[in-house]
Amino acid sequence: MRVCVIGTGYVGLVTGVCLAHIGHHVICIDNNEEKVKLMKSGQSPIYEPGLSELMQSSAASGNLEFSTDLEAGVKHGEILFIAVGTPALPTGESDTRYVEAVARGIGAHLNGGYKVIVNKSTVPIGSGDWVRMIVLDGVAERQKNLVAAGSISTIERIEAEFDVVSNPEFLREGSAVYDTFNPDRIVLGSNNPKAIEMMKQLYAPLVERQFSEDTSLPPVPVVVTDLSSAEMIKYAANAFLATKISFINEVANICDRVGADVTQVAKGIGLDSRIGSKFLSAGIGWGGSCFPKDVSALVHTAEDYGYETELLNAAINVNKRQRTIAIEKLQQELKILKGKTVGLLGLTFKPDTDDMRDAPALTMIEQLNRLGAKVKAYDPIVSQSGLSHGLSGVIIESDPERLADGCDALVVVTEWQEFLRLDYGKMVKTMREPVLIDGRNFLDPAVVTAAGFRYLGIGR
Repeated sequence: MRVCVIGTGYVGLVTGVCLAHIGHHVICIDNNEEKVKLMKSGQSPIYEPGLSELMQSSAASGNLEFSTDLEAGVKHGEILFIAVGTPALPTGESDTRYVEAVARGIGAHLNGGYKVIVNKSTVPIGSGDWVRMIVLDGVAERQKNLVAAGSISTIERIEAEFDVVSNPEFLREGSAVYDTFNPDRIVLGSNNPKAIEMMKQLYAPLVERQFSEDTSLPPVPVVVTDLSSAEMIKYAANAFLATKISFINEVANICDRVGADVTQVAKGIGLDSRIGSKFLSAGIGWGGSCFPKDVSALVHTAEDYGYETELLNAAINVNKRQRTIAIEKLQQELKILKGKTVGLLGLTFKPDTDDMRDAPALTMIEQLNRLGAKVKAYDPIVSQSGLSHGLSGVIIESDPERLADGCDALVVVTEWQEFLRLDYGKMVKTMREPVLIDGRNFLDPAVVTAAGFRYLGIGR
C-alpha cells in the first residue's frame, strides 16, 4: 500500500520504517530540512535499537523515502499518518497546534481519490472529529484561493473524500521496533467500515505475525471502536501503568519503614494473575515523554467535564515525591551534602534510549545543585552522543571509572545493562565514601556489598 507518514519524531519514524520493512511504499515527511537530509543519508536522528539498520535496508529496497514536500506525500499516500508531537502545555493540556497545521496542510493538498487520515499522535479525546473539521477547512481555503486565482469557477468543487481513523501507538522506547512487530493489540477507531478495512489490510502482515519473534502465536487482536474510545484507550493504558508504578513506590516507602523488602513483595503479589508482575519495579519514579504528558492530559480532560481524578492526582503526587527519595537517602548517609560529590549512573529516563524528557535525573541534578553538591554523571548514550550540551549543573564523564573518582556517593538512576558488569571493586577504591544508592533496585546487593560498598536500595 502507499503510505505517507507526516512527522519523523519517535512514533512517526518507527512507524514509517517498520511499515516500509513489511512491504509498503512509505514516504516520511518532515519540515526540518537538516533532519530529512540526515535520514536520507541513512542515519537515524534518534537512538532506538535496530532502527538504523531497518532504515537503510528499506531505503535500499525503494520502499522508504524521506521528503519535506507535504503535497507530494499527500498525493502519494492512500493512508496518511499524522505523527507529529503533542507536548504538554504548562496547564497540562496537550499542545495540538502541530496536528492542526498538518491537518490543514493535508486539506490544502487533497484532490480526488479516497484517503484514510490516521491520528497516530496522542491527541485529546474528541480530536478525530476536530481533525476532520480542520482538514475540511484546509480544503475550503484551497477552493477559495483557486476561485480567486481564476483557476476554477465558483460552481466547481474540489473532491475530498476521506475518513479519519484513530490508531494509537503503544511503543516502549528502547524496544519500539520489537513492539511494532510483536504487538499486544492493534486499536482502530472509526465509524466507517471502508476505512477500517484499509487499515486491516495495511496491518495484515503484523496481525498474521509474519514478522513476529514467534510466528506460531495466534493472530494479533484487532480492537475496533469508535473514535473517542480509541483515543481513550491510549490515555487509560498509560495512566494505569503510571498508577501501578506509583502504587509499588508507595509500598516501597512503607517497606523501608517496617523492614520489608519491596522486591520480594512485588514478586509475591505479581504472581497473582489479576495483578501481574510488569510495572511493579520500585524506584525513583516514572518520566519520559508519555506517562507525565498523558496522565496530565487525562486529568485535564476530566476537569473540562467537571470530574476530579483523585486517584490519578495521587499517582502524580507520589511520583513527584519519589524523585526526592534518593536525595533523602544521600542525606541520611552523608548528612550535609554541601561540598560533597555525587555521581549519577545513567541520565536517560529509561535504558536503550537517548530520551531525557522529564527524566528523574533532571530533578536530582537540580536538587543536588540547590543543596550545594557537585554532580557528575555517566550515561552510555548521553556521554558519547554530544547531547550533554543541554545539561547544566552536571559534569559528564566519559566512563564509569572517571565518574567514581573522588565521589562521596554513586546513585544508579537508569538501569543500563552494562551497569551489571562494572568493576565495582575498582571503582570503590577511588571514592571518598563507599556509598551506593540503587535508585532502580537493579544491582545485586551481595555483589556490590562484596566490592566494598554500603548499598541502599529503594524499599529494601
